[in-house]
Amino acid sequence: MGDVVTIPSRPPRTLLAPGLDSSRIVTGLWQVADQEREGRSLDHAAAAATLAEYAAAGFDSFDMADHYGGAEDIAGLFRRQGGQAALFTKWVPTPGPMTSEVVREGVGRSLERLGGAPDLMQFHWWTFKHPAWLDALKQMAAMRAEGTLKHLGVTNFDTDHLRVAVKNGIPIATNQLSFSLLDRRAAGEMSAFCVANGVKILAYGTLGGGFLSERWVGREEPAESDIGDWSKMKYRRFIGAMGGWGVFQRLMRELQAIARRHGVSVSNVATRWVLQHPAVGAVIVGARLTESEHRADNLRLFSFALDAEDQARIDSALVGSTPIPGDCGDEYRKPPYLTAAGDLSHHLESLPRIYGATEFRPGRFRVDSGSVWEGLCGYSRAVRVGKRILVSGTTATHTDGSVVCPGDPGGQAVYILDKIAAAIEALGGTLDDVVQTRIWLRDANDWEAVGRVHGRAFAAARPANTLVEVGRLVGPYLVEIEAEALVD
Repeated sequence: MGDVVTIPSRPPRTLLAPGLDSSRIVTGLWQVADQEREGRSLDHAAAAATLAEYAAAGFDSFDMADHYGGAEDIAGLFRRQGGQAALFTKWVPTPGPMTSEVVREGVGRSLERLGGAPDLMQFHWWTFKHPAWLDALKQMAAMRAEGTLKHLGVTNFDTDHLRVAVKNGIPIATNQLSFSLLDRRAAGEMSAFCVANGVKILAYGTLGGGFLSERWVGREEPAESDIGDWSKMKYRRFIGAMGGWGVFQRLMRELQAIARRHGVSVSNVATRWVLQHPAVGAVIVGARLTESEHRADNLRLFSFALDAEDQARIDSALVGSTPIPGDCGDEYRKPPYLTAAGDLSHHLESLPRIYGATEFRPGRFRVDSGSVWEGLCGYSRAVRVGKRILVSGTTATHTDGSVVCPGDPGGQAVYILDKIAAAIEALGGTLDDVVQTRIWLRDANDWEAVGRVHGRAFAAARPANTLVEVGRLVGPYLVEIEAEALVD
């Protein structure tokens, strides 16, 4: 047993950004949607009273979203009754044109329900191939500058697209991500970027939907039919992806031993592991309002710290586990879809595309991006002839004509490959069908920044590639890329 440490009476606080104060434990309200599904109702007055109890105990930061059932209405009722707390919410629009009117109307619905601006307005986007996500963030930044919004965050952004947002001057305070001993993606490049650029991670899923707790130590793997709530449906998939139930139980035995050493719970150890990462500003712990609360146990998080011996035991338990594939947020945008609903492919396929294809000769199709230069200079963004799709040299030119990520070759490459992917998809292909890419750099020293972005986009396809330095590119660009795909 380790040294006895006093348990604090209230959770410590942190400054997520200048003027954005938060408890280090943020209470997540996503389970309101679960409590209200299939026609069930939640007493909003009783739920608002529960928020008041949390706030009085120092757990005065709440995270919600426009689609978490009645969560925003409950928080608004709490606020109208005089409740004081940091309110974080999210706007999750369907991809499409993000004009000022669209953004203000979408964000305005949350402001109306909450009875004013949240302390943090977060933004989620389903597919980065639709570039209007950048328009939405620019409009939200304008609302922040005028005082309509206070602070901006994003949710489930991967490192590349968080970079594009930050390098375009969007004042991003936080990125809300899955981060746990089951899902360690955020511990790599994401953490490094956030620390370097002053972005705090809001970590959710730290308890793996409740699987990272004593009750699951030594237990047999549950059947899918035995799991009744959405969180466990989701994180059961994470357990499978990280190596299966046997690997999970090996980890759980080590967490139990560490917990006994410190006189705390397995859940405390799992969450403390996330909290000790330097990029993490706060962890989000879900609550089932009016049903149960675990505030006393959560306070024990701050009675101890994991030392080198603890970290070594955890690392040893994870040897042989499988890293969750991809970067942060990929579970919502590409397979394997590690979500409560499982396969999201039909949802993503139903989203509107930025480009449309036109048959201009029998058997030949083209895609235009709307650039004035396409008609003037007589070319298309992409053309399909039979099984071949050819994409013109593409630069980081946004739909409004502005240059994305000026001065940042890696950021420009991210945006370019999104445009190329959108053009290929409009013609019936995907990036996995690409067989040839050509990259032109203004400065050969930028090869690694661009090459790494290319490598992430084409990890599966591995097309033939040519990369050259040129004397100059037309316009203030650092990189231009063209591609050819062959659709089977």
